[in-house]
Amino acid sequence: MAENTPNELPGLHDVFDVSSNGSSAQPNEAVDAEPEQTDQQWQSEAGLIAAPPAAEVASPTKLALSVGEPSRPLLGRLPLARVVPQDVHSVMDYVNAGGVLAGAFLTSCPKAKAASWVMGTSGIAASSVTDYKLSLAKVLPIEAHETIDYAWGLTAIAAPFVLGYRKTAPHVAALHIALGLGTILASLFTDYHAYRGVGRRAAA
Repeated sequence: MAENTPNELPGLHDVFDVSSNGSSAQPNEAVDAEPEQTDQQWQSEAGLIAAPPAAEVASPTKLALSVGEPSRPLLGRLPLARVVPQDVHSVMDYVNAGGVLAGAFLTSCPKAKAASWVMGTSGIAASSVTDYKLSLAKVLPIEAHETIDYAWGLTAIAAPFVLGYRKTAPHVAALHIALGLGTILASLFTDYHAYRGVGRRAAA
């Protein structure tokens, strides 16, 4: 039987070394990967690793109640936040104007009656021709309507003091002031939308 010469022995050792190293490398890598995955899982469960931010999805209800193009900012900063959907605000326009108009039937004071008629009918008229979904005609640009909202609210607050029916018809005065404040507060947080974009093509 042939004997291995000393010169052949290093070659055999190299073969065995390579074979053993190659066979043991993959298990070692798998063993190293397992603790790393376990550590990441533990840290994720413990809240040490922040989860990727979820994509922001707009509320379908909000989209359905604010149809059209967003209004241009009034004075560069109004509204302060777009929280109240346009359709909700539109309903509030009619309710507030109707509430002020109702004051005409709650008092015998001529000044309170006159103020109720003027502010109530003007509020309903402006809403009925505004460029939003819940109107009869889309004529008044939404930005103009927003300006009217603030002016109408301030008028409803000031009228009882300016016309003097704060004392002669206090219940009507309180109604007007409350609805005026409500209109201004709602306007500051309304997501105003132009339904058809009236006045925008001409401006462009």
